[in-house]
Amino acid sequence: MEFLTKQTFLEKVFDYENNTVWNYKGELPCIIDFYADWCGPCKMIAPIMEELDKEFKGKINIYKIDTDKEQELAAAFGISSIPSVLFCPVDGKPQMAIGAMSKNDYLKAIETVFGIKGNEN
Repeated sequence: MEFLTKQTFLEKVFDYENNTVWNYKGELPCIIDFYADWCGPCKMIAPIMEELDKEFKGKINIYKIDTDKEQELAAAFGISSIPSVLFCPVDGKPQMAIGAMSKNDYLKAIETVFGIKGNEN
């Protein structure tokens, strides 16, 4: 799991300063968890994100963005409530899930959006 700044986001995910059309830069699909340290539901999903990071290592990149430190990034994606989790397939449009979900719900989203099943280790 990697914590992104605006600069690393522009390099690894999407350069929204120079592109208006979504163009994902990563080689693996990614999940971006927009969170804040003071957010209770964010703290609830943090261990789930860590589990998903281990379970899908080499298949999916999981990134975290602190919305307090990276307010411009949060604004660029219209983040008004957290946690907000952005699913970015290699090809296709990203999809946002707002609010805390169960691990099963994240697994279903990963299968639906990325076509990757869990527990195939």
